[in-house]
Amino acid sequence: TFSLQDHLVCFLPGTLAYGVYHGLPRSHLVLAEKLMRSCYEMYNFTSTHLGPEIVYFTKESNAKTDIQIQPADRHSFLRPEVMESLFCLYYITKNPVYREWGKNIFQAFETYAKLPVHGYAGLWDVTNPNSKHIDKMDSFWLAETLKYAYLLFNETAAVKLSFSKWVFNTEGHPLPISETATFVSDIYDKFNRI
Repeated sequence: TFSLQDHLVCFLPGTLAYGVYHGLPRSHLVLAEKLMRSCYEMYNFTSTHLGPEIVYFTKESNAKTDIQIQPADRHSFLRPEVMESLFCLYYITKNPVYREWGKNIFQAFETYAKLPVHGYAGLWDVTNPNSKHIDKMDSFWLAETLKYAYLLFNETAAVKLSFSKWVFNTEGHPLPISETATFVSDIYDKFNRI
C-alpha cells in the first residue's frame, strides 16, 4: 500500500502555520510540522538532496525504504513550495531546524542545479548526481524559490514583511493586509450585491 505526495502539496505546512499565526488551533501547527518533515525528507532521501516531483510512502515490512520514487517522477524543477513552508515555519516558530533544512536544500541547489555559465536548472533524475539538467529555468525559481530562501535567512527583510501586515499570494508576491473594509465588501456595499 502506497501513499503519494506531490511536491506541490508542500505549500500546505506554511499555509497551516500561517493560519495558526492568525488564530487557528495550535493542532494545525503540529500537523504543519509533521508535513514539513515529510516534505524535507523528499529532498533528504535523494543522493542529490534535491526533491523529486512525486514520492510514494509505504509501510510494507518488506520494503527497503519507506520512501520510493518512480522513474517518471525523479525530475526536479526547483519548485518553491518547500522553501516557502520552511520560511513560514521558521518565521512563526523560530525553530532553527527549518533554517538548517533550508541551508541543506540551498547547498544542493548550488551543487547540482547551478549551471557552469549562468543560471540554474532542475535535474531529470534527482537520484543520480550525474543527471542531465533540464534545459530551462522556470520563472518561479527566481520569483519564489530564491525569494523564500532569501527571507528564510534574512531576518531584517522578513520582519519588514510581517505576517500581521502582509500575505503572500500563490506567486510569492507580498500583498498588504487591509485593516479596513476589503475590496469585495466595498463593492458589495456600493452595489448591494457581489
